[in-house]
Amino acid sequence: FAARLVSLICITFAFLLHSTNLKWGLRVQNALGATKSFVLVSIAVGGVAVLLGVLGFHLDKNPGNLRWSTMWEGSESGGANAFITGSYSVIWSLIGYSNANYALSEIRNPIRPIKLATPLAKISITFVYMLVNIAYYTVVDKQDILGSGRIIAALFFGKLWGLWTERVSGHFYRILSLIVAISSLGNVLSVIFTQGRVIQELGREGILPFSGFFASNEPYDAPMAGLFSQWFMTSLLVTTVPPGDAYLFMLNASSYPLSIINTLVSGGLLLIRTAGTEFSKAYTWNPPFHAWYPVIAFFFMSNVFLVFAPLIPPIPAFRPYEHLPYWLHVSQGFVIALIGMIYWYVNFRWLPRRGGYAIIRERIVQEDGVSRNVMKKVPVLVAESEPLL
Repeated sequence: FAARLVSLICITFAFLLHSTNLKWGLRVQNALGATKSFVLVSIAVGGVAVLLGVLGFHLDKNPGNLRWSTMWEGSESGGANAFITGSYSVIWSLIGYSNANYALSEIRNPIRPIKLATPLAKISITFVYMLVNIAYYTVVDKQDILGSGRIIAALFFGKLWGLWTERVSGHFYRILSLIVAISSLGNVLSVIFTQGRVIQELGREGILPFSGFFASNEPYDAPMAGLFSQWFMTSLLVTTVPPGDAYLFMLNASSYPLSIINTLVSGGLLLIRTAGTEFSKAYTWNPPFHAWYPVIAFFFMSNVFLVFAPLIPPIPAFRPYEHLPYWLHVSQGFVIALIGMIYWYVNFRWLPRRGGYAIIRERIVQEDGVSRNVMKKVPVLVAESEPLL
């Protein structure tokens, strides 16, 4: 109950902060992000210092995890399903890259920042993450890592400076747990900030029901409706998923639908970018910034793998969840995607054909200054000269 209550307080704080005060929300979010980066760099530097034998970074007992035989021991015991579960966790660790792209509409001139900041951030954080993993393996026994849950940083610092920290403060592990909690809060703030704007953009495109409501920036110049949607779904999962499975299920329930969307988007880009295809002739696609074709192809194939590999039943030695069936996040993702496709087809294809009308887009500006598309029904003869949806 305490964990669920704290989780609800955390997500509610993030929702209210970003909904009512955009500037302070960004300041808190950036401050927590900087704190997390500082902790990660500290762990990485500590691991390198142990490897180099720097004075003050000596271990009484070397765990020997970096030996080749020990490093990969048991890595094939979980089968393909375990590999996918681990892949989702790795992708989630670097998902800030896509979150930043979702918020590019908040930037006046996004092309230059995305060309410069994106590769620098991606390369630097990947390098730091690799050093952090090496640091964990250098200092902490492998069996302790496997059975520790998620607060491995506490084990790391405890092994490195355990005796000194016990003399200084008996609350060392609580302090480290607080640092991890602050890091998680920073993640919650950044995710709800960007996902709220994704929902707002769907409203601005006129795709969602009550699009004007979801597109609005009232009353505090922030997409409160989109943020509330994110808050509601997250709170629902926090309160209903069984204990022990909540974190991993929420991670997989977010990552799997994202893999479906990434497969469709990257597949569509390949069709548009492939010369001579019907799609490349029908669409003029010349954005100011685009990914290389081989990168799109690799991204497409990797997401196809992430979509279909979880359908393979796990071997008896591996269970993704304690109380839930392994396929629950897969079926949930497919059902949500299917509902969205049916909604779109019925509203924008089947009903217009049945009713003898077409749907055209009309751009309007709301009272709060937000521009959005309004879908208008017109007779088919009139629609032939208009841009169709």
